[in-house]
Amino acid sequence: MTNTFLTRDGFTKLQQELEELRTTRRHEIATRLHEAQEGGELIENAEYEDAKNEQAFNEGRINELEMILATARVITDEEKHEAVQVGSTVTIQEEGGKKITYTIVGAAESNPREGKVSNESPLGKALLNKKLGDKIKIDAPAGAYEVKLLKIN
Repeated sequence: MTNTFLTRDGFTKLQQELEELRTTRRHEIATRLHEAQEGGELIENAEYEDAKNEQAFNEGRINELEMILATARVITDEEKHEAVQVGSTVTIQEEGGKKITYTIVGAAESNPREGKVSNESPLGKALLNKKLGDKIKIDAPAGAYEVKLLKIN
């Protein structure tokens, strides 16, 4: 089994989501199922079918989170090096462009809108193990481009 890289914050958020799904969501879905069962013919009951689908999705997400957390490797500040690693916050700049800051995280907590880029994405892969001042070619789906690594935290 491969490790899933997570920051401490990411690990905590996934634990909270898992707890929410196991308790609150399971209870809400069970209530919906019970109410739908009392609503008559289950074969023709759309509410019952919808609740069963939601239950299946919820249980699938619980299983997924359990696997992620079981194989998680939490990245700590002590593990950061002079080169970019999972957990590093980097500032890059495309020639003539503006400076952009990203945190390299595992795929499970990737969220580009929040500046969290997966170590498995083209940008994340290209940045791993690079050092301050390096020029890095990124092979992105929209085309290749080059950035300079300005800062590593």
